[in-house]
Amino acid sequence: HDGEQFLIEKYSMSLIPSVSLMDSRYNSVKNTKLLGMGASEFIDETPLPAVPIELQTISEKLWRGNIFLNEEFTKNNLINELSNGLYPIVHLATHAEFRAGNANNSYVQLWDDKLRLDEVRKLRWNSEKAELLVLSACRTAVGDTNAELGFAGLAIAAGVKSALGSFWLVSDEGTLGLMTEFYAHLDDVKIKAEALREAQLAMLRGEVVVTDGTLRGSGSPGEVSLPSELENIQNKDFAHPYYWAGFTMVGSPW
Repeated sequence: HDGEQFLIEKYSMSLIPSVSLMDSRYNSVKNTKLLGMGASEFIDETPLPAVPIELQTISEKLWRGNIFLNEEFTKNNLINELSNGLYPIVHLATHAEFRAGNANNSYVQLWDDKLRLDEVRKLRWNSEKAELLVLSACRTAVGDTNAELGFAGLAIAAGVKSALGSFWLVSDEGTLGLMTEFYAHLDDVKIKAEALREAQLAMLRGEVVVTDGTLRGSGSPGEVSLPSELENIQNKDFAHPYYWAGFTMVGSPW
């Protein structure tokens, strides 16, 4: 914020950890397939009731794709699906935690296991196909001197062209709103960073709201019914930067 307006009101932005590592070629992601994986129930983490709605809305109303939820969200399934090379877009919706120091202490939570920070490099991203990794989780762009920009930064180093990650603990329902807006705009604009900007602007302007247990936004999915766990949220908008400013594009903005 420059004292008068937020940067996104002027610019679309992306963080580039290394220009030499960045793939600057432009490939449209329109009409591509999406791999969506996530979990809403956990043994030792708080539930994320918006995750099934997020994955379902994206895959059924906004994009073509295959979904793996809860018990299907395993490391083996992730490895197998990535090795097929069928998905230019990979979307992971779950819990994540970054802890400075030992890479084993940072993780993306799977159904029955954790994907550790140092394992991200070893995944077969099939770099010719890996256009976009969306990390719909907390603190996935937080890093340290050993892992600049955390999971998102390591994904770029491993061959992913662009990664969408977050800097802080994010809201379950707010992230649902941002992600549905992002994919709605991703189908309309050529640049991924601009799609994120449009989604963030929609939230800033109060165009993404929850009323009577229903999420309404400016994008194409229309009304999205919230799960019963979130039905008590009434007349809420997501204009506060807490809900949208924590997400950033890493790597190529295209």
